[in-house]
Amino acid sequence: MEFQVKNATIESDGKELVHGASLALRSGEVRILMGANGSGKSSLLHGIFSHPKYAIKSGSILLDGEDITALPADKKAKRGLFLSLQHSPEIDGVTFLNFFYRAYKELKNLPDISIVECKKILDEKAEEYGLRKDFFSRNVNAGLSGGEKKLCEAFQLALFEPRFAFLDEIDSGVDVDSLGKIFSLIRKMKEKGTGFLLVTHYAKILERILPDRVYVMKDGKLCREGGKELAEEIGEKGFQDL
Repeated sequence: MEFQVKNATIESDGKELVHGASLALRSGEVRILMGANGSGKSSLLHGIFSHPKYAIKSGSILLDGEDITALPADKKAKRGLFLSLQHSPEIDGVTFLNFFYRAYKELKNLPDISIVECKKILDEKAEEYGLRKDFFSRNVNAGLSGGEKKLCEAFQLALFEPRFAFLDEIDSGVDVDSLGKIFSLIRKMKEKGTGFLLVTHYAKILERILPDRVYVMKDGKLCREGGKELAEEIGEKGFQDL
């Protein structure tokens, strides 16, 4: 299985934010996308996932050779793509239980599963990640710390088992114990065939996982790519001289 971005140019509010970006991701790979703040990393992810404020003006998104550029976000999710946002929003009036129940039915194609059956599955998974007992009765992301939100994203990864996962700063604002759980999950899912694109500022991510490829973004362009040595170089010198 392979996911590809080919020469994608992405605009928001009439401003071009990503310029002709191309990258690939295969099953069972972990690739890293690095770049300073404002370099276009999150804009690229928003474009890939059909965010309504971001338009792909040229280029294409391919999944196993099929052009999925124009598909809405929910259709891309049903094809096995998963996005963890840098800043997950709170959703008033929607509990985590209802959110996960609806998503699980759709993504797992289990239209007849009851909410009681689903809750048993959710409870088992939640215990693994140390989520609070009142977690599922809460509104989505309401009152969660940044680290708790990241753990919640890891919980969703384990629950939905996507083919390809795009994680925007999953290593930011998380305590050491939680970070260990998150990267243990990433390694396990990689072994089972999930492909990952991890977006980060920090070369310290190499302490947690060894990437198959590293991309670097600057001023909306993918300006360099290489092995882990590229991430180590950025850790030493920063992004200024790229």
